[in-house]
Amino acid sequence: MVAPRVMDALRHPVLGYLDPDLFVVLFEIQLGLRALFRTENEVTLALPGTGMSGAECALANLIEPGDRVLIVCSGFFGERLLDIACRCGAEVHVVHTQWGSPVEPEPVETVLKQHPHWKLIAMVHAETSTGVHQPVPPIAELARRYEALLVVDAVTSLGGMPVEVDEWGIDVCFSASQKCIGAPPGLAPITVSPRAWDAIQKRRMPCQSWYLDLCLLWDYWNEPHVYHHTTPVSLMYALRAALEMVEQEGLPARYERHRHQAERLWNGLQEMGLELVIPTEHRLPMLTVVRVPGGIPDKEFRLRLLREFNIEIGGGLSEWRGQVWRIGLMGHSCLAHNVDLLSSALNTLLHQYRSR
Repeated sequence: MVAPRVMDALRHPVLGYLDPDLFVVLFEIQLGLRALFRTENEVTLALPGTGMSGAECALANLIEPGDRVLIVCSGFFGERLLDIACRCGAEVHVVHTQWGSPVEPEPVETVLKQHPHWKLIAMVHAETSTGVHQPVPPIAELARRYEALLVVDAVTSLGGMPVEVDEWGIDVCFSASQKCIGAPPGLAPITVSPRAWDAIQKRRMPCQSWYLDLCLLWDYWNEPHVYHHTTPVSLMYALRAALEMVEQEGLPARYERHRHQAERLWNGLQEMGLELVIPTEHRLPMLTVVRVPGGIPDKEFRLRLLREFNIEIGGGLSEWRGQVWRIGLMGHSCLAHNVDLLSSALNTLLHQYRSR
């Protein structure tokens, strides 16, 4: 869901992509994103496109053919990073773990020891396919020790749980506007450390993606504001409004709201006899994975929940397809009455199916 204040921002008059008033909006967005990412990085902006444009941008700008890359993979979106790195021509190594568990740092270091000259390590902070929290600091420490850049997918986590770009030593971090930030989909916030920016500027050949070339994009966001593409102005208004709401709430309070409502959801689900797949210590507050109860038709149940109660929950992806439900609790949706409404709707439908 999107807050009414953010939806109202979409109604502001559309400006031209070189209008000086628009550059004021973009500057305010940069300030808001730096605060949200917890960084002093100058190169901080919002890319056109959804979260996957952030992934594509981060990897395409850093990777040149033959670069040695390590992907930390614990689910569907880790596999996406793997796919993108391969398409960029990297020599890709991957550390997998079974779905439902985070990757431990020991196997990551085992692979790092096997080869010299690593360009980067890429990982997903909040793996949305499984609901698993992958701790960043242990991987960041390895990246520094082996002189590799660290790329972090914070699509689901940014705005809902701590993401400390500077403190943790993340070199490139990207997210999406529509999850815990609470804006409509269509923008991908990204921030780039001075170390990563230096690597981008020293590339041997231009970035393979013209549209997501950070050097070209930054020349538009920064002086001299060289035209690059037609900025989705209305989405920028909405993102600015969402970032203002984040600032007014305060990050500690926002994190606590996500955690508190998640715990209320977990308690309610368990009272219904539903199984939470991920142990509490690895569980995300904004994405809860529930085992589909025996005898309940997954797709039919979720469709009835949508049509009869106007509530959408996700199904399982890849190897968990048909086995789990993925319940998002993010941004403006992360409110007590939404948790209560979902609990009531689930109770009603489960009782109907179990009474057959």
